[in-house]
Formats: sequence, structure tokens, C-alpha cells
Amino acid sequence: MSRFLSYVAAAVLAGTVSFAGEKEVAYGKYLLEEVAKCQECHTPKTATGELDKGKWLKGATLDFQPVTPIERWHKTSPDITPTGRLWQRWGEKAVLEYLQTGLTPKGKPADPPMPAYKLKKVDAEAMLEYLKSLK
Repeated sequence: MSRFLSYVAAAVLAGTVSFAGEKEVAYGKYLLEEVAKCQECHTPKTATGELDKGKWLKGATLDFQPVTPIERWHKTSPDITPTGRLWQRWGEKAVLEYLQTGLTPKGKPADPPMPAYKLKKVDAEAMLEYLKSLK
């Protein structure tokens, strides 16, 4: 990580920096793509195995599974863009709450293999702004 990003991350974690506009979207993109790696499960792959940039975060069939069955394991990941069914069912507020609490609107954690993220509000808001910037 660059020295600049290290300083930004430290300032955000300390609560001394807030973001607005383009900076918030850029920070959300960094968190979503470089830290959480959401695209690895939520973006389909092309025939050559590359992530399909034309279907970025639009949901995908997962190309991995546990050796031993895990209850409620999902073989697909949802579209997490604002045009997706999940976003339309939950709404923006619930997506933000999920990123902060790791709980769905029904008060339950997401099914495996989705990890339970419990982000600070500023981080969750930045990720939400990045997602909202996607078409």
C-alpha cells in the first residue's frame, strides 16, 4: 500500500477524516475492491477466467465450494449494484446497516460463504457511495 493510502487509512480509522463526493467514492472503491475483494465473488468471469468488467458486481456463480457440505451454502452471489434485486428489496438504508452490523434486514447474518462485515460508519458509507456510482 502506498504511504499516502496508509496515512488516509490511519486517519479514517482514527476518525479524523471525513469524505465527500469523489474522494468518498474513491475510498469506497478502494475498500470494496482492494480490501474486501467483493468482485472476486460478485463478478462473473469470462471464458478466459478474467473478471467480466461489463458485469462488475452483477452477481455470479461461485467457482468454489466446501469439501464438506455447509448448511445454507450459496452457489451464487447476488448483484450488489443499485439495479440489482437485493438492493431493490433491501433499500439503501438496509445495505448501509448490513455493512455496519453484518446483519440482513431480517436480523440474521448472510449465508455462507459471505463473511459478516462490521465496518465503521465512515467506511460503510464510502462503500455505499461507490456502489451507488455503479450503473
